[in-house]
Amino acid sequence: MTNDLSLSQLHAALAVRDLSDPANGEHAMQKMLADVVQALETEWQIPVQTHRLNPLVATRDNYDRLGYSAGAVTRDSRYSRHVSPTVMLRSHTSAGIPALLDGLRNTEERYDILHVLPGLVYRRDAVDRNHVGTPHQVDLWRLKARGLLGLDELHAMMAAVAEAVLPGCQWRATPTQHPYTAHGHQLDVLVKGRDGSSEWLELAECGLVASPILRAAGLEPRRWCGLALGMGLDRALMLRKGIDDIRLLRGSDPRVQSQLLDLAPWMPVSLMPPMQRDLSLVCDSAVDEETLGDLARTALGAEAEVLAALEILTTTPAAGLPAAARGRLGIVEGQSNVLLRLTLQALERTLTIAEANTLRDRVYLALHEGPVPELIAG
Repeated sequence: MTNDLSLSQLHAALAVRDLSDPANGEHAMQKMLADVVQALETEWQIPVQTHRLNPLVATRDNYDRLGYSAGAVTRDSRYSRHVSPTVMLRSHTSAGIPALLDGLRNTEERYDILHVLPGLVYRRDAVDRNHVGTPHQVDLWRLKARGLLGLDELHAMMAAVAEAVLPGCQWRATPTQHPYTAHGHQLDVLVKGRDGSSEWLELAECGLVASPILRAAGLEPRRWCGLALGMGLDRALMLRKGIDDIRLLRGSDPRVQSQLLDLAPWMPVSLMPPMQRDLSLVCDSAVDEETLGDLARTALGAEAEVLAALEILTTTPAAGLPAAARGRLGIVEGQSNVLLRLTLQALERTLTIAEANTLRDRVYLALHEGPVPELIAG
């Protein structure tokens, strides 16, 4: 059974600006995406088609037709945004691929085109400096009839994408598995921090288009083949510019906005001081940071941007608590006492203590499932 979005929640999700779309105003994300597409176009010398599709998709296209098993955890309604039992807000831009493949069914001539599918995706995600509930993605699929595409072409694709996002970077390919590819790889890039340290970070995932995906669309795998790569555009832009807080990509401060029109290195902007609030909650034992993060964002609505982080510190099942604590909390079997830390930080101004306490209480009331509320705003 799905946990369907309300009409107001759906409208709010669809109202989020797609930073990758030039129709919504200029943004550095568009320039970075253009660099990636140009790199592949130059590498392969083939036509490019860009598709900006409706984010409302058939659940079947989002999961079943891309090879996700019936028991895949990603299908759980705790992590997806369903509108009805058969329709949802896409959780990845790959959801547009099945319909695209259907449109090629009657193609008889030679075919070799790079398809670009950028846009917002919608998830119930954790709250921290690298995650939001509506990130941007792009799917890059090279589809070819009457020809071969293999690991050499996949390697060239990874090299072109890595160089376009981070010119001169070191990158590596790690074998992994995806439902709709064969010979899947994770593309990592080596990123250096301001303190001189370095670490490998995931940039994209890719592979050869799996035969069952082609066959399900009526495309004979002996005639058709393809390369598929999916990349998070927020992460890629943050790496390119050296931005350490994903909220800045939508910042309204002129010092921030002026830097989001090009791909020049980020010049740090002094942010307002953060405030932390710890909450002792009674929650269902199955909750995690993703589901609690989504509930917190929903509770704060237009003010959700001040929520910089949400972190579970400890989780103690009811049975692990002393009898006195169980009585005080009103906790029952199947529930846990969750100690949660909120980090509240506005990007343009300093929150007052009263404002922080009010925001804390709004999150508390949305997440707490016990009979005894503990509010502090007064």
